[in-house]
Parts: sequence; C-alpha cells; structure tokens
Amino acid sequence: MPPIDEVLKVDQLAEDVFQGKSFDTSMQRTFGGQVAAQSLVAAVRTVREDVRVHSLHGYFLRPGDPDAPTELHVDRVRDGRSFLTRRVTAIQHDKAIFSMSASFHAHDDGPEHQDDMPRVPGPDNLSALGGVNEAINDWFRQEWPDWDIRIVPAVDMSTSRGLAAQQRVWIRYRHELPPDPVFHVCVLAYMSDMTLLGSARVPHPDAHTQGASLDHALWFLRPFRADEWLLYDQTSPSAGFGRALTQGRIFDQGGNMVAAVVQEGLMRYAR
Repeated sequence: MPPIDEVLKVDQLAEDVFQGKSFDTSMQRTFGGQVAAQSLVAAVRTVREDVRVHSLHGYFLRPGDPDAPTELHVDRVRDGRSFLTRRVTAIQHDKAIFSMSASFHAHDDGPEHQDDMPRVPGPDNLSALGGVNEAINDWFRQEWPDWDIRIVPAVDMSTSRGLAAQQRVWIRYRHELPPDPVFHVCVLAYMSDMTLLGSARVPHPDAHTQGASLDHALWFLRPFRADEWLLYDQTSPSAGFGRALTQGRIFDQGGNMVAAVVQEGLMRYAR
C-alpha cells in the first residue's frame, strides 16, 4: 500500500464528482477503510472551511474491485448555518459499492465529559503486532508497512466482567503527516476499519471464518494526530447468524477520547 497521502488523493472529474485511485493489494476486495476515507475526502471538498466533520455513517453494499478506480458522487443534502450534510455514493463498474452520509458542524460551546481511558501498557513496552499469530503479522507488514500496530496481550489487559469480547490496540502512522486537522480525520477514517472486526474473533480463536465490513459509523470527538499513538479500545458485544457487532473508543496518549466507532461485520464460517 502506498503512503496514506497518495491513498487519500482524489481527483475532481466534474462538479461534486471525484475519483479515488486503486492500489496494489493482496486483498481480494477493496479495503473498506480506503473507500470510506476517499469518500470522506470527497465530501470535505464540497463544504466551507469553517465546519468540521463530526460523524459519518456508511454501508458497504458490494465488494470493491481492488484493481479499479472508484467514482465518488457527492450529494449536497443540507447546507445550514451550523450543520451541513453530504451523501457520497462510491461507484465501480456502474454499480454502487458504498454509500455514506457525513455530517459537518461549525462547533459550539457546551458542557464536557468523557470516559476514562483504560489502563494498559504503553506502546513502547509492547512488540509490534504482539498478540496475533505470525501469519497475520506477516500480512499486516506486507499490506500496511507504514502503520505501527501493537496489540495489547490479553494477560496485560484489565477486562470488564460481563463483556463478551475485548481487544485493545495501539496504532499510529509511522511517518509525520501534514498539520491540517482535516487530513488527520480522513486518515482516522481509514484506520478505524483496521483490526476492529478482529475483536469479534477473540472468543473464537480456533474458528475458521470469513469476514468483511457491512456498515460503519464513526464520530470525531476531539482533535488528534494520526501520526501519534492512539489507543483503540475495542469490544464485540454480540455475534450470531453470520454477523458480528463491534465497537471502539479511540484515545490519545493524554487520555482524551478522540473518536468512537460502531461497526457490524460479516463473521461466518468459511465456505
């Protein structure tokens, strides 16, 4: 996979129509985080500068062709004083593969609160990709060489009673990124699809399953940098009937909760 700034570079084809590039990959389908991030970049290109995206909700409709570019059609649903809404449809081979709504906010003042960040070993005390088998380690290194991913071993986690599946991952982009906060938001949209569905497999280490993202919701809560360590606190409250529900909270090293994620994914026995 090329540098993230290449992945997020979309070309404008017409008014409110953009194109995201394809890249060499070992995946059989386009990585969902890539389609979501490119769609978000396209939406950002159509809004005024005084607003920031605060949430997105997307559905993966068809498997993407990793060898084909993706057309991104933006619909300007609403342009209000405080809130703007955009709908993006990602198209390959004349068929929609992904649909996303994104909401933008001009930001207001209000009360603040947040959950505490879980206590875990810092990333410097963990080996890269610790906690997964060597075959998965090799795949991650091949597919995402510019990402530093460190899974917290189960023995080092303080788990919560009653939760079915838990996983915690330190993650950052290895190289310095531009200072533009909007760029970091788009990078996080890419990153948020990495490792999350794996939290649903924690209670089923010996099951041979197929997986894919089905829908994805993401809320951006506070400023952050994607090239600094972020803790992805992941849980899977339910799995069944070939689907798994997963959710995550993302914290910076200062303990600030910067984003929240909910995703349902395919998790069925391999055919």
